[in-house]
Amino acid sequence: MTRVSGNSESRNDGRNVVVTGVGFCLPGRTEPVFTADDMWAVVSNGQTCLKRDEVYYGSVDLTQEMFDERLPDVPPFFSRHYTAAHRYGLVSMAEATADAGLTFHGGALSEAAILVGRGGVDANIESYLSVLRADPGKTTAPEAMELFVAAQQAITPSDVALVQGALTRTNGPCYTVSCGCASSAVQIGNARRMIAEGEVEVAVVTGVDVFNVHLIQNIQRLLGGAQQTYDALRTTDMPELLPSFTSLMRPYDRRADCINHGEGSATVILESREHAARRGAHVYGQVLSTALTRDGLANPLACEETGAELVTAVRRCLGDRWHIDDVPYVHGGSDGNVVVTTFEANAVKELYGPDSTVLMTSQEGCFGHNGAPAGCLGVAMTLMMLERGQVCPTANCEQPVEGLPFDPVPGIRPRALDFDYALSLNYQVGGVKNAILLGSPEAV
Repeated sequence: MTRVSGNSESRNDGRNVVVTGVGFCLPGRTEPVFTADDMWAVVSNGQTCLKRDEVYYGSVDLTQEMFDERLPDVPPFFSRHYTAAHRYGLVSMAEATADAGLTFHGGALSEAAILVGRGGVDANIESYLSVLRADPGKTTAPEAMELFVAAQQAITPSDVALVQGALTRTNGPCYTVSCGCASSAVQIGNARRMIAEGEVEVAVVTGVDVFNVHLIQNIQRLLGGAQQTYDALRTTDMPELLPSFTSLMRPYDRRADCINHGEGSATVILESREHAARRGAHVYGQVLSTALTRDGLANPLACEETGAELVTAVRRCLGDRWHIDDVPYVHGGSDGNVVVTTFEANAVKELYGPDSTVLMTSQEGCFGHNGAPAGCLGVAMTLMMLERGQVCPTANCEQPVEGLPFDPVPGIRPRALDFDYALSLNYQVGGVKNAILLGSPEAV
């Protein structure tokens, strides 16, 4: 499965970029998912870690003891002001660097790129409001200092990159990208380019988001009232409102009517192949190419359903070097939204033809739709599938939609597949389509 089509030029010119470490801080069934083995135990069996309290939600439940075990030397003057986003992002980074055989102590990452993807601001709100509401006339000097430290660390979307950069003592690039649920996928592309072009040897890419479950519950209550009014006014050419959050998300299932959210973080360590080889690192696989497009719609909340721009993103990602027939598996970005299933199905028909046998699965039902981590998660899970020769089932998919042009691998068992190439897809509200081409360590 190493056929090369077209001319020999490709977007992968430059140094090969490999993944040598993955780490997580995600919802688990009894305790959080931290390691590759933890992750595989959940996704390979199609398990769901979502719990219902009025709405389904994936909660990490990270304890102080768990944090201190992985990051024992963080100065408490700073750490006591960490938000959940700080803690999740630091823990997933600690797990990923340990998995890669690196350490952020002793200068191993002093020249690394530290790149973070953030979509939501829920974790920043309390710190922001605490400063906004503070009365200077009644606030003591020590209290003012505490408020200042908390605000400087937590009121901007660059919050996690700020503390990760300080902990690693990096002199390299350190910044945040906010592109919704495609945020860390975009950073994977930035990291690949930096390494391929020789700007850095190592890049630490983290996606992290926290959703306020009380906000989601209130949205659900508001939608209940809005739906009644909308139904009374609705005509046949008006779309449905946003689906409920109260049932279990089921990507590619005919009963899909819901998106469930989850919180947490995922980190991926990327290196040049030469750097990884010099230190004898384990290689999960390669990041071969990435591409991003946008639907170009005037509606900032819409997605175009034909899948045309997703097709464009995939073809740009493949370039002239690879062919779609080399890619028997696609890690989809479906969150249970039927619009996503529609444009993915249309894109697969265009790319593979109407009678394809491609496997396309989504594991969002395992942990919930967690926003910015989705890109790193897609890369990590897909490379684990490549390495193990198994495709994980689509979590909570039991009755696939009729007429899908791909096999969503329903049920709770993985499917054996010997493959060297895979695509991982991510999207953002507003029409962003991001594609990442991944390969086994031996893929060319």
